[in-house]
Amino acid sequence: MWKSIKCLGLSLLLCSALRQKNNLGETVGARGTERTRGIKGTDKIGATEGTKGTGGNDWTGKLLVVPVDGSHWTGLKAVAEEVGRRGHMVVVVMPEVSMRLNSGKHYITKKFPVSYGQDVLDQITEHSSQEMADSTLSMLERVTDGLNHMKTVINLLISTCESLYFNQELMGFLREQKFDAVLTDPAMPAGAILAYNLSLPAVYMLRGLPCGLDSTAAACPDPPSYIPRFFTKNVDRMCWSERVLNVLVSVLEPVMCKLFYWPFEELASHVIGRSISLVEILSSGALWLLRYDFILEFPKPLMPNMVLIGGLNCAITSSLSPEVEEFVEGSGEHGLVVFTLGSFVSSMPKEKAAIFFQAFSQIPQRVVWRYTGELPDHVPDNVKLMKWLPQNDLLGHPKTRAFITHGGTHGIYEGICHAVPMVILPLFGDQGDNAHRMANRGVGLVLDIHEITPESLSNTLHTIINDTSYKEKMVKLSSIHKDRPTEPLDLAVFWTEFVMRHKGADHLRPAAHDLNWFQYHSLDVIGFLLLVIMIVVAALMKCCVLCLRRYCKSEKKKKD
Repeated sequence: MWKSIKCLGLSLLLCSALRQKNNLGETVGARGTERTRGIKGTDKIGATEGTKGTGGNDWTGKLLVVPVDGSHWTGLKAVAEEVGRRGHMVVVVMPEVSMRLNSGKHYITKKFPVSYGQDVLDQITEHSSQEMADSTLSMLERVTDGLNHMKTVINLLISTCESLYFNQELMGFLREQKFDAVLTDPAMPAGAILAYNLSLPAVYMLRGLPCGLDSTAAACPDPPSYIPRFFTKNVDRMCWSERVLNVLVSVLEPVMCKLFYWPFEELASHVIGRSISLVEILSSGALWLLRYDFILEFPKPLMPNMVLIGGLNCAITSSLSPEVEEFVEGSGEHGLVVFTLGSFVSSMPKEKAAIFFQAFSQIPQRVVWRYTGELPDHVPDNVKLMKWLPQNDLLGHPKTRAFITHGGTHGIYEGICHAVPMVILPLFGDQGDNAHRMANRGVGLVLDIHEITPESLSNTLHTIINDTSYKEKMVKLSSIHKDRPTEPLDLAVFWTEFVMRHKGADHLRPAAHDLNWFQYHSLDVIGFLLLVIMIVVAALMKCCVLCLRRYCKSEKKKKD
C-alpha cells in the first residue's frame, strides 16, 4: 500500500516539475519547431500487387504505422510485417535515432531527423540499469530522481513529436499518400494526434494507459469495486481496505492523467489549431487492439471495438543457432533457465550482477542470460551471456525449466504460451501488476530486485523448478490461453484490414461518446424521478392532512 501511495505522490509532484525548464528540454526541443529538413526512405513507395488480403479479393490498401520505441515496437512490427506481406503498402515513420526501431522486409520506413543523439537514449537506458543499485536512497531522493528521469523521458517524447509534426516535407508526403488507416500505440500519443490531424481512422495497440485513460477514452465501464487499478497490486476480489485504496486511486486518476499528459495536449492543440484534450483525440479511434486476455488480466467489461490479442508474438518462432542449441542440449536432465530483463536493461551494477552470478553457480541448471555489463573475475561454467537472446525460441525449447523476467507483457505471454514457470523481478510501469497477477494464478514467484540475495534467488528457482504445482498450473493456463478459434496475430491483422477497407468501424462505436458526464450517469433522469417522487409524496401528504382535518372536524361536530 505504501508503494501505491508513493506512486500517487510521484504523479502529483509531476505537475510542478514539468513546468520548470530543464537543460535537456532546451537542448532536445529547441529546434523541433524550426526543422523542415528532408525525410529518408529505405524503400521505394509502392504497393505489392497480386497478393490477396483477408477480405477475399484483390483489394490492397495503405497503412501508416507510427510506432513507440522499446518493447512496444515488438507487437506493432509483427502486425506491420504481416499486413505488408498480404499485399498492402505499409509505411512506418520513425526517428533517425532510436533504440529498437528498424526496417523490415514487408514495410517501408520513413525516417525523420531529431534534435537529440544516441547518447540521450543511452543515458535513459543507463538510468534504468542504475536504479537497481539505489536501494539505500531515501524516499525523497527516489521521488526526486524519478521526477528528473520522467522529465527527461517526456521532453524526449515531446521533441520527437515536434520533429514529426513540423517536418513539412514529411507531413506533405503523408497527406499525399491518402492512407486508409493509422496503426499506433497510444502510450506515446504521437500517432493518435497525427491520425486525428490527418482525419484518418486509428487502430490502437496497447497493454493499457496510465490512470485508466484507455477506459475513459473508449467509454468503457471501469468500476473500482472489482477492477483493480494499476500500481495498487490489488486483485479482483478485494477486502474493504483494498477497495478503499482502489476507490481513492480511481478518484485521483483524472488528476494524474492531466498532469502526465498536459504537454501532449498543449502540442496537440498547437498542431490542430484549437484547444483539444487527449481524451477527445483518443476517443476518435476506430479500434482498440489490447495486448492481453483474461489469462493475464482479471475479467472486466469490454466495448464492441475492443479486441483481445494477448500472445501476439508467440507463434513467431525460429530455430536456435548451432552454438546456442549445443549449450541448451548440454544442460541434460536439469534443463535451462532463461534470464532477461527486457529491452531497456541489459546490464546492471557490478555488485548487483555478482548476486546473480553467485546464485547461478549454486544451481544445477544452465542459464542463458542477456547481459552486456561488467564481468566478474570468474563467470560460472553453467552461464552463457548474450548481447541479445532469442527469448521466444528459448522458452519454446523442451529443456527450458524456468524463466527469470522483469514482468513485461511480451515476456509474460511468451512464458504462458510455452508453459514455463516464472521468477519475476518487476522494475517499473505495469510490471509489478503483471507480476502479482501471475503470482495470484500460482504460476510464478515475485522477488524485489533491490532486496534480492543469492540465497533467495537460488531458493526461489529451486521451488519453481522442483515444486510440480507451478508447472502443472502453468500447463493448464497455457492450454486455456491457446484454446482459441483464431491466432492473435491473424485477429489483429483482420481487424486492421477491416478498418482499412471500411475507413473505420463506426458501427462499433457506442453512443456513450455523445453523452456528457451528467447524461452518461443518468443524473438528469434520476433528478427528474426524484422530483416526481417528491411531488407525489407532497401531494399524498397534503391529502392526508386534509383528510385528517376533515375527520377531526366531523368528530368535533359529533361531540358537540
